[in-house]
Amino acid sequence: MNTVLRIAIQKSGRLQEDSLKLLKESGLHFSNGRDQLKAQARNFPVEILFLRDDDIPQYVEDKVADVGIVGENVWIEKQKDNELVKRLDFAKCRLSIAIPRSENYTGLSFLSGKNIATSYPVIVKQFLKKNNIEAGIHEISGSVEIAPGIGLADAICDLVSTGSTLLSNGLKEVEVVLQSEAVMIATPKLEAEKKKLLDQLLFRIQAVQSAKNNKYILLNCPNEAIAKITSVIPGMKSPTIMPLSRPGWSSLHSVVDENDFWEKIDQLKSFGAEGILVIPIEKMIA
Repeated sequence: MNTVLRIAIQKSGRLQEDSLKLLKESGLHFSNGRDQLKAQARNFPVEILFLRDDDIPQYVEDKVADVGIVGENVWIEKQKDNELVKRLDFAKCRLSIAIPRSENYTGLSFLSGKNIATSYPVIVKQFLKKNNIEAGIHEISGSVEIAPGIGLADAICDLVSTGSTLLSNGLKEVEVVLQSEAVMIATPKLEAEKKKLLDQLLFRIQAVQSAKNNKYILLNCPNEAIAKITSVIPGMKSPTIMPLSRPGWSSLHSVVDENDFWEKIDQLKSFGAEGILVIPIEKMIA
């Protein structure tokens, strides 16, 4: 029987969409119809299971799934026997404490003796213990932001993305408890064949992530500026340099990091670079 790597992802929502997008960009071909519970990749030995996000760490611990893609906040909260194998750089958010806007927040000591409503009691308890704060924790499963308004709690700890939900409920963010993003978790000590498949998949994912964080750049420059330009955009190992028919000029090809793209473009122009072309990279393998 052929070995298949089973990957659990969220059955609906934005995290599912981004997870499927990443797997498809990594070269996996599969169909995912509405209300489908599982899907088989046609060109790679992977089976995708669509599950509730809160259940994914448990399924991975129980080896029903070998790998799971889940929010880091859920992974930490559930405290299951999982191994973190990859941060995926999407679904970024933060778990924060918020209080009524009318309150004057004076620092962490404000929380002493208060009651905090949250769906993440484990993480909140760890945060309070770390900061030597004695406070009550009221666990609720949904609509956390309404708790202060109905007298259920003095503060909340919930996921925040834009902050608009807090604002519409008369709350303000005062402390960030945890920065979260999508992560890939796995069953510890996977059998050798499944570990090999996981390593192959992680290699593909890394190539996709590297491509998103970099741009391919082509430019023309005077030969005397090549050393300066190379120091700014050294490329993966070194730039490709080809002479132009124009005497004293060359074409230089390299890679530039997305995060400091505009700053480096300004530097290149100041060194005399012309005809700068910037091209997206689909995959990048070091």
